[in-house]
Amino acid sequence: MYCDYLVQILTARVYDVAQETPLELAPNLSARLNNQLLLKREDMQSVFSFKLRGAYNKMAHLSPAMLAKGAIAASAGNHAQGVALAAKKLGTRAIIVMPVTTPQVKIDAVKARGGEVVLYGDTYDDAYAHARQLEAEKGMTFIHPFDDPHVIAGQGTIGMEILRQYQQPIHAIFVAIGGGGLISGIAAYIKRLRPEIKIIGVEPVDADAMKQSLQAGHRVRLTQVGLFADGVAVREVGEETFRLCQQYVDEIILVDTDDTCAAIKDVFEDTRSILEPAGALAIAGAKAYVEREQIQGQTLVAVACGANMNFDRLRFVAERAELGERREAIFAVTIPEAPGSLRKFCDCMGKRNLTEFNYRIADEREAHIFVGVQIVNRADAAKIVASFEANGLKTLDLTDDELTKLHLRHMVGGRSPLAGNELLYRFEFPERPGALMKFVASMSPNWNISLFHYRNNGADYGRIVVGMQVPPHEIAAWQIFLDTLGYRYWDESQNPAYKLFLG
Repeated sequence: MYCDYLVQILTARVYDVAQETPLELAPNLSARLNNQLLLKREDMQSVFSFKLRGAYNKMAHLSPAMLAKGAIAASAGNHAQGVALAAKKLGTRAIIVMPVTTPQVKIDAVKARGGEVVLYGDTYDDAYAHARQLEAEKGMTFIHPFDDPHVIAGQGTIGMEILRQYQQPIHAIFVAIGGGGLISGIAAYIKRLRPEIKIIGVEPVDADAMKQSLQAGHRVRLTQVGLFADGVAVREVGEETFRLCQQYVDEIILVDTDDTCAAIKDVFEDTRSILEPAGALAIAGAKAYVEREQIQGQTLVAVACGANMNFDRLRFVAERAELGERREAIFAVTIPEAPGSLRKFCDCMGKRNLTEFNYRIADEREAHIFVGVQIVNRADAAKIVASFEANGLKTLDLTDDELTKLHLRHMVGGRSPLAGNELLYRFEFPERPGALMKFVASMSPNWNISLFHYRNNGADYGRIVVGMQVPPHEIAAWQIFLDTLGYRYWDESQNPAYKLFLG
């Protein structure tokens, strides 16, 4: 059945619950990209996502008899909130089937809006199948999160707003893709009125169902999907959304987890808002596109489509953002296990700012240092490797190694039979470039460092833990060192955790 999406979007019923969100300049990111990047702030909706547009438009078109029986939906979270809010507004019941992997913040938000939550399966597809079963059993109306003309038209009102809010030339609009409802609605509207504007979809590298489908010429079902960007963790795109994307979408860009985390940080620095991973995909895609095409002076629009972020995920996001921005490199550097070797290592580093430093004595001949370094770009990392190698320090670049980034950086250490006469101390010092190197340089070359851990967390104060092999007859000299150092310190030599894992 033919659907005129231009008419459907122009007459969509969304503004009973949705607001026309701002189209805002991202000043810092625009300056870095040498292009004007505008953010369509769908994270500012009452449910912190665009999803209420399509959900409400669909439910507003149901007959009174269908509304009386209630609505049911399957969702990773944002669509669920939209359906729950729409049901409350329209005075009907809503059951939402959500994957068990759904962040708690989204579950709580659905319940707060009157939705009844059923947790089922690990992915959206598992939840979808169960919701369809419940639909048949209860006689309720299923509200599809993306593969429905009314839902697509509701999301398409975002495209209508963009053209109304910015009437000058636009080079491209970047949109995250899960099932494809958002980009289908925006593209259907934009391409009818401004076909010269590129519509570029953005997907995670481990959840690229639309890209694979467009390349194959038919819908491809993924055997598994990455769950970091849970809002777009869809194994198979919609039939109607696939048709529309074939017709209107210019290309799809893939981004990885680090790129997404960097985009979350970028938006925070410009807006002080924290997007969820799926919500930041479009920004990550815009950055990747600019880097690939080397364009300048153009206007780009990225849809910031959601901000339902679990607070406890922020630590991981912060950890990976610097890598995503190519601002941090990670190395394993091998130095001779001898007093003074660490000083030589520090001389090679010069004034560079370290982000992490891990070391545990393990071998009588060689020491392996795990170090994170703040860099300007990947070429800068290559220069660091060349500097180490030129000074006889064997170096391995681990920046792109997933095992290292996820696990090994937190596991450097352990007990060592070589750590005799070891004292363990924590130190705190004002964080500034070169402060760590100054600390290391102040230590006596007669004392061997047997353990070292430091991580720059962006705070005003740097915190390190040091294992130092101090002979018993030099304890007095060690105390003099502590008293004259000028930094706060804590003796952790009797700490039970230290004795259990490191001592």
